[in-house]
Amino acid sequence: MKPHEMMQKFSAALVVVMLLLLGKVSVTTAGDSIEQPTVWTARQAVIFALQNSPDSRIAGQRIAAAEAMRQQARSAFHPRLNLSAAYAQTDNPMYSFGNILNQGNFTNDIDFNNPGRTDNLNMKAEILYRFYNGGQDRAAQEAADSGYLASKSNRRTTQHLLGFEVVRAFLNIIQAQDQADARQAEFAAIDASLQVATARYEAGDLLKAEMLNFEVQKARASENLIISTHQAELARKIFLNLLGLEEGIVNISRESAIEQDIPLQSEYLQRPEIVSLAALLAAAEADLKKAEGSRYPTVDGFASYQYDQGYVIDGSGDSWGAGLKLNYNLYDGQQVSADIARKKAEYQTIKEQLTKLQLSVNFQIQEAELNYRQALERRTVTEKMVQVAHESAQLSRERFKEGVILSSDLIDTEVRLTDALVRQSAAITNYRIAIANVRLVAGQQQFSSTTEELLENQP
Repeated sequence: MKPHEMMQKFSAALVVVMLLLLGKVSVTTAGDSIEQPTVWTARQAVIFALQNSPDSRIAGQRIAAAEAMRQQARSAFHPRLNLSAAYAQTDNPMYSFGNILNQGNFTNDIDFNNPGRTDNLNMKAEILYRFYNGGQDRAAQEAADSGYLASKSNRRTTQHLLGFEVVRAFLNIIQAQDQADARQAEFAAIDASLQVATARYEAGDLLKAEMLNFEVQKARASENLIISTHQAELARKIFLNLLGLEEGIVNISRESAIEQDIPLQSEYLQRPEIVSLAALLAAAEADLKKAEGSRYPTVDGFASYQYDQGYVIDGSGDSWGAGLKLNYNLYDGQQVSADIARKKAEYQTIKEQLTKLQLSVNFQIQEAELNYRQALERRTVTEKMVQVAHESAQLSRERFKEGVILSSDLIDTEVRLTDALVRQSAAITNYRIAIANVRLVAGQQQFSSTTEELLENQP
């Protein structure tokens, strides 16, 4: 067989191996665009954000990277198989003599100082396996498994926070629309009162200063309406941004802004942040074990088979070899000791961070419950406030038509009504956001106990 034919066959074999290996690699690509509903509900918005938001996708890629690290750690428990091929010509006495021996062409008349020009096509297969390294591979796998768990928990943290932010943005749109409606109602009421004042002024029943008060108030109400309209538009932009959308028409279903269930104390799940940090603590402990394992010797096994073919001096031969190798580092200038000390410090740092996080989570839960109770009380008070303000405004409008009260009194009444409506809208929104926040700090997704449950039961 000629050299180029041997090389072609060997290259083909390498290509097949590479294709087999590449066939095991999966590449995640972005899916088709998610269909957007014509009218958004709060639940649909959360689901859409979890599927389309860059934050959620980034967290998914981090999990994929962590899974790849797990596979990399597990690969240490498998043997290594190497294939190689080389072709060379030489007249170096040592290498030429070696080629002659490997190809089985040795004769007694060979001149050792000048064996002549030789060539050799060498093909070699080698297998390597590490039998022992002080538990470093096992520790590396434990660290990778813990890192994978931390990545999954980090994604849940991202998803929980994203769900909360979407619900808050959804409720802020409703609040902004309510406040814009209140400002519009105030403007309409002032304009109607201005028409009454104009008629009374033309009839000689009202001073011009009284009519001018309405003109000034109408301008103020117009300014407030412009501001509230802008805030409503900004709230829609924030909503689209959280959904991962650059632009679009935001039509929301106000009826879908229902009050969610509040988790009972016994239903509080373990926060994903705590799970993630606990996993990082386990990974740090595994890294410490790995560093300590480097103090022990390593034992490697190896075996190889090679085939040699010559063409200048026609000949061929094969050979094999196998054995064990022991390595032990007697002295490294305290490098391992310093690495172990660093790993211990990192482990203790994460341990203290976990304690700090647990205290912080406990405070967040207490704060969320206090905010919820305050929001509940505010909602009750503002409901009564709006009821009284409506009655007062209606009476004041009738009395102004009859000329019983001044324009300033009616204006004050209209302002109080608008203020009551704005406060009520804010109180209702704060109450619903407080419920969403309680779910967040309790480690629950919006509209379900877990993100998985929400996505499985999506409409």
